[in-house]
Amino acid sequence: MREFKRKARILLIDDNSDHLRGIKELITLETNYDIAGTTTSANIGINLVKKYRPELVIIDVNMPEKDGLQAIQEIEKLELGTKILVLSGYDDADLIFRAMKIGAKGYVLKTMASAQLIYAIDEILSGKVYLPSALSSRFFEYFQRSFKEECASSNEENLLTYLTSREEEVLELLTQGNNYKGIAGKLFISETTVKTHVNNIFQKLQVNDRTQAVLYALNNGFGKRIRTKISA
Repeated sequence: MREFKRKARILLIDDNSDHLRGIKELITLETNYDIAGTTTSANIGINLVKKYRPELVIIDVNMPEKDGLQAIQEIEKLELGTKILVLSGYDDADLIFRAMKIGAKGYVLKTMASAQLIYAIDEILSGKVYLPSALSSRFFEYFQRSFKEECASSNEENLLTYLTSREEEVLELLTQGNNYKGIAGKLFISETTVKTHVNNIFQKLQVNDRTQAVLYALNNGFGKRIRTKISA
């Protein structure tokens, strides 16, 4: 007996009702997929995902009550295995990057040929990720730049972790404007010992003077880290 295989179901979310009807007609005429539902509301769309559990959601990112990025995050949190394709009028590299980062499996522009959308649907439902060539190069350039910035930020943050508890105390007092004598008095250590700690701080933070050390600490959330440690 031949096993029946259900056709993949697609849910459409777009605040432009005319565009919504056009996409529905295109998919109905050009594919063998079922349209599980259509809505102009992101909130209603999320509820329809819960109800119908479609294999694919096609969503616009520019929505009035809740933007598409928020909706994508909420759909992903449902953990239903629903794949998401963004269909947008914006080709902004940052927007593409954020959509893909939070879970979208593809991104297609509304201005692209209808065949491009059909191809994207087929690719994503087959388990692939899809970006048109016109967008992919911009996406990866933005991805590489963001990755480098994140790595640089992580490296800078890690420098603070090299400090000992005593060095953190000294740096905290430096950020409060205390001089070496004041620090020595508050920590009950000699000024010579304070200078030794400060020199170690300079080396570990890769700075040349106390001003640079203080700026580095403030710019990298040092005060917040200290408060977190104390409260813990």
